Order: sequence, then C-alpha cells, then structure tokens
Amino acid sequence: MTEQAQHRVVVIGAGFGGRYATKALRTAPAHVTVLNGTNHHVFEPLIYQVATGVLSPGEVATPVRELFRRQRNAEVLLGWVTDVDVEARTVTAAAPGGVPYQVPYDTLIVAAGTAQSYFGNDRFAEHAPGLKSLDDAVELRARILSAFEMAELETDPAAAERWLTFVVVGAGPTGVELAGQIAEIAHRTLPGEYRRIDPAQARIVLVDAVDRILPTFHPKSSARAEKRLRKLGVEVRVGTRVVDVDEAGVELATANGTERLAAMTKVWSAGVTAAPLARRIAEATGAPTDRAGRIRVEPDLTVPGHPEIFVVGDLMSLDNLPGVAQVSIQGGAYAGRTIRRRLAGKPAGKPFRYLDKGNIATVSRFSAVADLPGLRLSGLAGWLLWLGVHWAYLPKGRNRMSSLVRWAVAFGGRGRAERAVTSQQVLARAAMRAAAVAEEPERTPVRS
Repeated sequence: MTEQAQHRVVVIGAGFGGRYATKALRTAPAHVTVLNGTNHHVFEPLIYQVATGVLSPGEVATPVRELFRRQRNAEVLLGWVTDVDVEARTVTAAAPGGVPYQVPYDTLIVAAGTAQSYFGNDRFAEHAPGLKSLDDAVELRARILSAFEMAELETDPAAAERWLTFVVVGAGPTGVELAGQIAEIAHRTLPGEYRRIDPAQARIVLVDAVDRILPTFHPKSSARAEKRLRKLGVEVRVGTRVVDVDEAGVELATANGTERLAAMTKVWSAGVTAAPLARRIAEATGAPTDRAGRIRVEPDLTVPGHPEIFVVGDLMSLDNLPGVAQVSIQGGAYAGRTIRRRLAGKPAGKPFRYLDKGNIATVSRFSAVADLPGLRLSGLAGWLLWLGVHWAYLPKGRNRMSSLVRWAVAFGGRGRAERAVTSQQVLARAAMRAAAVAEEPERTPVRS
C-alpha cells in the first residue's frame, strides 16, 4: 500500500490526548499528521514549577518532533488550526505569521485543549494572567520575582506592601500548588538576600468562591492541604468571589460585603473554557456543547453523526469526566486503538471507560495529598507518591534526569535553579505599573 493510498489521520494538538492517540497509531496502516501551534509538547502538571523557578522550560517541554522521531508513519506540522471543513474533510492551519495551508483527512482526532476562563470578565487577564503555556509560566515567574525587586526599591511602606502581596485566584490543584510554592520562595529561598525588605513578610492569599480548597478531593484531604497551607503562611479565603481586578488589587465579594485587597501580583487559575475550535466544529457538525463550550461526544468519543471525528481530552464532554491529564491520556489512547480496529476490519470495541487512578496535589516540599481508590495519603507519603508518578510520566531521557537534579536543589535545599528574569520588558512594565498606581488616588478598603 502506498502512502498516498493510506488512510489519512489528522491529529489536532500534541498535548496528552494528541500524543497518546498518535502513539497508539504507530502500527496502524495509516499516515498520521500531527498539527500543533508550537513546536513542543508541554507536561502541564508541572508547568507551575516553571512559574516558581523549580524547573526550567526545557524540563517540562519536549519537541514534538522528538516525541515521534521513531514513528515512521507520523509527520509533524507547525500550525494553529483555524477551521475544519467537515464536508470536504480538510483542516485549515497556519504557522504564526505564515500562509494558511490545508491538510485532508479521513479520520480526525481533535485534542486542542482548553483556554483560561475568566467567566465573562476577559479584561481581568491583563492584570491576572493564567497559566496554560510555557510563555505564561515564564511571564509569571518574572512577575513573581520582579515583585520582590520592586518592593526593595520602594520608599513608601504601603507601596512595598502592595508589591509583597500575591493573590492566587482558584483553589484547585494549580492554585494550591502555586500558593504553596510562592510561600516557599518568600520564606525559604529569598530571606537574607534583601536589605530593605523582609521577603518572609510577603502576604500570599488564595481565593475561591467554593466552600473548600481542592473541591474534587475528599474533604479530609482538602482539610489537610489547607492546614499545611496555613502553616506556610498562606491566607486561605474560600467562599469569596472576585468581582473586579485592576492594576493595584482585587475586589472581593464575601458574606460580609465587598472588600478591596491591594496587590500588584495576581494569578488566575479559577477555570477553563473550550478552545475556539470547539465552537467551529460544533457549528459545522451540529454537535451539542456544555456550559464550558466543550463538545458532547458519543460513548466512543466521536462527534454525534460524524464517526470520523474523535474529540478527546479537555475539549470533550462525557459523563462529567474531570479535566485532568489521565482523561486525556486514556481518551487519546482509546481513540487510536479504535481507529486501528476499524482499519483492521474488526468490529467496534467497547465504549470508552475512564479508569480513575486518583488525584494528587502538592502543597509544599515534602507535603502532598493523594486520593487513590481505597486509600488516602498525605504529608511525606503523599509527596513521595506525587514525585514517583510525575517522574514516571515525564518523557524518557533528559527531562527525567535533569528534573531530579532540579528537585534535589529546590526541595533538599533552599535554592531555585531558575530565578533569572531575562525579559527586561517585564521589569519595565513593573516600573510603569508602579508609577501608574502611585499617580492614582489612594484607595481604601471598602466594606458594604
């Protein structure tokens, strides 16, 4: 069979779903084209460690071409997918700044992932960036570290306090992990390095409208995580909704009224929404979507009425499955196996069934909570499990070895291997923000 006559599979996205779908097709009589907007696959569960200086971008990112170098039936093309023609069965994509091109398909796997959701308040993004890409992580790392530098330059104690206040919005795993790591930077890494400020006096506030942190975990695990965060000095404010975000702070709605919290550094990890591509596919196929814009799929992960289109990972909606890496991994592998069966002329397999392997979230060094089937772990035992699981899922080779070294530096000692602020633009913007805030009339906390 020539390559031209082979079944053409196009995979949109090289995240967990796209990666495992492509790997599952390595022995299939098909030509697989992987389309991705960047040249790298990101290990998202550890991206917060790039933002807090534990790991470098290279430790959580692997070139997509390296992942599939030995898979002879797969090719990789750089490009953001802008449209899918379900009638002509073509995908339109373009590299950044490049000319659009089309790729035909016989079977399509959509694993495009999600974007940060601000629940209709997209203007918040300018002042409270999310954490969905390597660029986001590097930007956030620069903002966190620059905040201490700007505080050192301040002569006004109130202005220095604003720079030393960090607000993390969203108390899911990412928010909890970020808050814990910022606290460790302030309390373990930086003390003794400044002369005008005490980094340990930094205020880290974790905010969410839910009634407890880590709401997808068992209540006892949530309670243990909160206890550890408070011991680190993190203020945990649940049942508190963010109603406004600006350059100098956030407005919070609580049971007692409205309160303003002055803070120059804000991070948003409160929700996700489907990528715009999901809406285009839903409109073209007539597929229903959920409140987050994710496509409701059939039990075999295909779009209703279009068995040639699979949707996997964060972009699919099925049985209230959580938006975690394991759903993407298992869904991608299932889609690849299903296509293999079709091409081999075998009858359809069983519907997709998600195997819940549990939840794990770190709180600080040597402390994590883990909810496993029939077992709950916390503290050092949970942390060791977290370490082993994440190390095992990292791509083999340099990522694993160098990550172990970085973890030894960060967790065994007080250092952070990645503390350089390489973007002078970040420092310049920080200075401009400070000047703009200084010119504004002083805002006092308001309660109503």
